Amino acid sequence: MQRRVFLAFVSISLLAVSGASWGQTADQLLKEADKGDAKAVAALLDKGLDPNTVNNEGFTLLMIGALQGHEEMMRVVLDRKADVGRRTKNGDTAIKLACLKGHLGVVRLLVARGAKISESGSGWQPIHYAAFEGHAEIVRYLLEKGAEKDALAPNGYSPLLLAMRNDHMDAARELLYADADVRLKGARGETALSLAKKANDEKLVELIKRAGAVE
Repeated sequence: MQRRVFLAFVSISLLAVSGASWGQTADQLLKEADKGDAKAVAALLDKGLDPNTVNNEGFTLLMIGALQGHEEMMRVVLDRKADVGRRTKNGDTAIKLACLKGHLGVVRLLVARGAKISESGSGWQPIHYAAFEGHAEIVRYLLEKGAEKDALAPNGYSPLLLAMRNDHMDAARELLYADADVRLKGARGETALSLAKKANDEKLVELIKRAGAVE
């Protein structure tokens, strides 16, 4: 009986040590991902760690890479079957975070690996994030890939209005060239035309009028 108790105690102790060691290895994986060290991340994943490992904030390796533009590291994680559609508690995906931070290469990579350009429902879309921060090249790319140009964000603003509210006129022009609806109004009654006038951008005012806006 005493021998059985002793063996059980030894087994539990070994499991505890193994669990602690595994946790430390996961922490190391997150640190290497944060640094963008693709080789170190690959080595740790090949030891059996989960490519969907999350940090204390609920960000996966892909999300960490998307925020910082670690394209090579993300490619390693994607090659090991990471979930490209995983969400944070706020509903953000890796592609949304890449759009927010302006990492076009990462956006292209994620789309190639199955990330959604548009989502059903009334939530924030990748194009909202790109327009809000004025990343014109990403806005153009998303539009080329079929993003909904007039999708309304939860705050009631279209991508065009989000761009113009933040004085991102290059992003606004990309949306206008794609025939974004200039008749839409924001939560405070703003229109693309009123925002262009407020910015004293005469060329943009004319462009919006040619798109069908009226005084």
